[in-house]
This record gives sequence, structure tokens and C-alpha cells, in this order.
Amino acid sequence: MEFNTEIFSQFDKKWALLTAGDKDNFNTMTVSWGGLGTLWNKSVATVYVRTSRYTHEYMDNNEFFTVSFYPEEYKKTLGVLGSKSGRDMDKMHDSGLTAKEVSNSMTFEEAEVTFVCKKLLKQCLEKENMNPDLAKQFYDGDALHDMYIGEIVDIIR
Repeated sequence: MEFNTEIFSQFDKKWALLTAGDKDNFNTMTVSWGGLGTLWNKSVATVYVRTSRYTHEYMDNNEFFTVSFYPEEYKKTLGVLGSKSGRDMDKMHDSGLTAKEVSNSMTFEEAEVTFVCKKLLKQCLEKENMNPDLAKQFYDGDALHDMYIGEIVDIIR
């Protein structure tokens, strides 16, 4: 497996779709917080999902998830997928993206690259373990994030 890119801009500037579930029942959401690296001698992707998000239950109930990145022309679509809940709309129909089954999960035909990840860890973020300024800035009256780390088991281009 090989993936070369400007690593720090992938989540922050380009955004990504986090998808969990199978062809019969899945959900996706836009993420802009995440990372790629090495842990436990494995290539990993790390993503963060607020406990209030619909995708959170899909992450908890599935062993695999995907993280996929898109060309700039899909930025508006990713904006909608990050601001609307699958509880309230049919994201797949309304997004215009073409769902595609991949090993143990789902992605979209339009993706430039998709990482298929096997969940290794879920860790609840706790305010008392954070810098107080960050806790106030990001979590004052809002749901906390859970961190998910997945081993990248496949890269689809």
C-alpha cells in the first residue's frame, strides 16, 4: 500500500467523508478532524465523532469504516453532508454521490482515495483531560467527541 500527499491538509482543508455500515444500512458524515499515522506497528487513520451524531451509532455497531477524500468540486456536497443529519434526510439520494460497496464497508464512486479501516480503538474524550481553553472553546454546552482509530487494511483509488 502506498499513499503520498500533503498529510496535514487532508482533513483540515480538503475534508473527508467518514462512512460506516453495509450496503443495506450505512451512514456518512463529513469530518475535518483526523489523522493518518502509525500505531501498534500498523498504518492507521484516526477520526473524531461527536456522540450526538447519527454516524456515531454506526461507528459503534460496525467493525469497519471508510475515510474517503474528494476532488475540490465536491466541497459543497461535503458541506451539506457535514451539516445535515441522516436522521432528517436521505443523504445518499440528496447528495448526488454514488454509493459503492468495498471490502467490509461503503464508499462513493466519486472519491479520489478511500481508506478501508478496521476499528482498533474507541476512546471517549473527557473535558477534564483537555486544556481548559480548548474544552471551553469546543465543548461548552455541546456533545463530546469519541476518537476512533482504525487500521488501514486497504487503499482504494
